[in-house]
Amino acid sequence: MSAPTMQQVKELRDRTQAGLNDCKGALTESGGDIEKAVEIILKKGLAKSAKRAGAVASEGVVVSATTPDHKRGVIVEVNIQTDFAARNPDFLAFADSVAQAALSAKPGSDLGAEAFPGGSASVEETRAALVGKLGENITVRRWESLSVDGPGKVQSYVHMGGKIGVLLAVRAGNDTIAKAAAFDKLADDSAMQIAAMAPLYLSATEIPADAKSKQGEIFKGQLAEDPKAPPAASHPKIIEGKLAKWAKEICLLEQASVLEGDKSVEQVREAVAKELGGDIAFSRFVRFERGEGIEKPQGDDFAAEVAKMAGG
Repeated sequence: MSAPTMQQVKELRDRTQAGLNDCKGALTESGGDIEKAVEIILKKGLAKSAKRAGAVASEGVVVSATTPDHKRGVIVEVNIQTDFAARNPDFLAFADSVAQAALSAKPGSDLGAEAFPGGSASVEETRAALVGKLGENITVRRWESLSVDGPGKVQSYVHMGGKIGVLLAVRAGNDTIAKAAAFDKLADDSAMQIAAMAPLYLSATEIPADAKSKQGEIFKGQLAEDPKAPPAASHPKIIEGKLAKWAKEICLLEQASVLEGDKSVEQVREAVAKELGGDIAFSRFVRFERGEGIEKPQGDDFAAEVAKMAGG
């Protein structure tokens, strides 16, 4: 194949923080396949972890809203070009109103076609008008909703002024439990846990078999590259232990509680359920981080580093 492009090298470096030469070598070895190159970098121990594809920051805000009874909640990401414009009161008001529009919309519907609260225009028409006013492009990028049938609530949480937003659906065994202060605290603390620790799954049982197999291959490759690794016969057991540790890092219920470090989130949930004398279950969560997956133009720092490598 032809030599990897600098854009490919930059993307791989952004995701793994490995050196430029290591990224170029991995891309050459993978035939230009970014995902395979990430695996090569990880297997060779050149990076401990890698960001999901294109996890490059962009400007804007993540907002959330819930119905008064907290049975339904929505989370929306609205983007704009610059950090300065992202703090504009008109932009922030627009984002909040879009969340209210989402609260009235059917899950999966085109949010741009929904009526904009307080006027006769649609969300898309209002967006276009605001673009003209602020002079920057604005996109209503994505949205999701969660709901709870029966006792329980949808907890929303927005962190760092809209950089991260979370929805968490929590079910209760009865209305008395759902109205208890301890239930509310558990829901709020768990939503903050999701914001802080970025789990990918609710529990280990939700990890897809192919994801687990892929991670196992990465651990296998790392052991093969480590000159200090124990004999190969012990590798399967070591990989099994690494996978168990990995699951505790990426699954909400298996994670160590950020507020009660001596307990897992699951143990905290069990303790509150026992205290209130009934069942409590987390059914689903959604976590948005502003700018996930948005590719930004190549920056000066990267260009300078390339020039340095080339002897410029």
